[in-house]
Amino acid sequence: MPSVIPSAALGPRAILDHYHQAMLHKSADELADLYAIDAVHEFPFLFPGMPARHQGREEIRAGYRAAWRASPAQPGRIDEIAVHESTDPEVITVEQVVTGTVTTTGAPFRLPGLLVMRVRDGEIVHLRDYMDGLAVAHAMGRLPAVTALLGQGRGDPSEGP
Repeated sequence: MPSVIPSAALGPRAILDHYHQAMLHKSADELADLYAIDAVHEFPFLFPGMPARHQGREEIRAGYRAAWRASPAQPGRIDEIAVHESTDPEVITVEQVVTGTVTTTGAPFRLPGLLVMRVRDGEIVHLRDYMDGLAVAHAMGRLPAVTALLGQGRGDPSEGP
């Protein structure tokens, strides 16, 4: 699917809809094209094997391309539990649950998360992605390996992949 750069007229809610479509397609290009060139995508919660942040559109593209290529998880649906508009018109907070299937095992997965997204001029300029890294590892059958990394002191996301 070709990537399309969103119109500057799109606000946070419309950008969120495009963001969810990119996730469902597992398209790093669709996702990255939603971001400003100097955007920041942060993972504030400990997520072993993931960096604490991606800095810039191209790092976001490369990071998601690598992560999604390596992942057997295929999202099938994203349920928005709640969408909280802010007094700041650039900010939207979303409680969501991503469900899908692990293609290598056929097992279903369910991953709750929270996004805090800042959109300016139709582009994401900052996103905080609060997801449960242990739930992701469990769904992928990698929980023992991840807990071993944590036991060795190598689970700090600031250490990189």
